[in-house]
Amino acid sequence: MSGILRLLVLVLLLLNLALLAWGQGWLLAYGWGLASQREPQRLAQQVRPQALLLLADPALMRTPSAESSAQSACLQSALLNEAQAASVRKLLEASWPADAWVLDKLAAPERWIIYMGKFATVADLEKKRLQLGNLRLTFYPLGNPALDPGLSLGVYPSQQQASDALEALKLRGVRTARLLQDTAAGPVYRLRLPMQDEARQKQLAPVTAALAGQPLTPCAAVSPPP
Repeated sequence: MSGILRLLVLVLLLLNLALLAWGQGWLLAYGWGLASQREPQRLAQQVRPQALLLLADPALMRTPSAESSAQSACLQSALLNEAQAASVRKLLEASWPADAWVLDKLAAPERWIIYMGKFATVADLEKKRLQLGNLRLTFYPLGNPALDPGLSLGVYPSQQQASDALEALKLRGVRTARLLQDTAAGPVYRLRLPMQDEARQKQLAPVTAALAGQPLTPCAAVSPPP
């Protein structure tokens, strides 16, 4: 009986060894065993990222400074009043060539005001100012001395805007105000710097300061003077 057990143990041991050899591929040379799942030929065909060479598109290689320079060949200011134009003119005449800048004189834009007055006396003006102050209304300076003594409750670039604002004031208790087109406004100006090379751009800081911090923008947005 013990001989049969020893034989059985030996058979099991041999089966385990055969299974191990089959699973590890030791018997492939004899046509036995699992086919290898490795494919070294595919690994050899894979792209090596360290060997890639990235080529930049020349159209995308423009630096911000180069693009800014291209866009700033001509610069223009916002609209300037008489005092601002005089300050800029004085600066440019002293430090810039005459052909490097243009100060265009333009017609004054449309200007409508909500007006109260004229009052008979300054005392009447102050009385009305106190009444309106109780309504928490804002007063605006009158640009036309011919309208004194009087009050402005708003300045608008079109009659429609001024009319809408007047209707809103009526709802707050304002009864005697009226619309008035201010025709006494002086001319306005616009500064143009036609050609700005790199050297000239370095001199723009004093010009911007004379413009009271108003930015210079590309001339493409400029409409021709009337």
